[in-house]
Amino acid sequence: MKNITAEKTTLCPSARPESVNGVVFGVVGGTPTEPQIAYLKQPVAITEELIAKASPVTPGEIFRTAASCEESGCQHFNGKDCRLAMRIVEKLPVVAEDLPPCSIRRNCRWWQQEGKAACRRCPQVVTDDYAPSEQLRQAAVPSV
Repeated sequence: MKNITAEKTTLCPSARPESVNGVVFGVVGGTPTEPQIAYLKQPVAITEELIAKASPVTPGEIFRTAASCEESGCQHFNGKDCRLAMRIVEKLPVVAEDLPPCSIRRNCRWWQQEGKAACRRCPQVVTDDYAPSEQLRQAAVPSV
């Protein structure tokens, strides 16, 4: 398996599971109203077999995935920064006093841009969240 975190690639920690060369770096636990990401010691490449294991729910409901940051190809990127990371820090409460044991941190766009503030909020972010808090809903809406 290609070790994506060893490359000089900036990773989006909020990539869709179907992204090219994506990896799973966490599994969603907790409750529907208070999700909590359990971070994997090493990221796992996303394969069709892994996606199939998510059934009957979507992979984004149970996996936190990362892939190369698309920069200008992403609705959250303003040409320099990830506005999603900025809004996560601005709008979401801290849920982890200590930094989570994240295997993608050194290449993570949110870490590189927002540092510890993003990491302390990251454990509550779920890609396919069908009952997000109002704060999360506001953070996820792309600004123009």
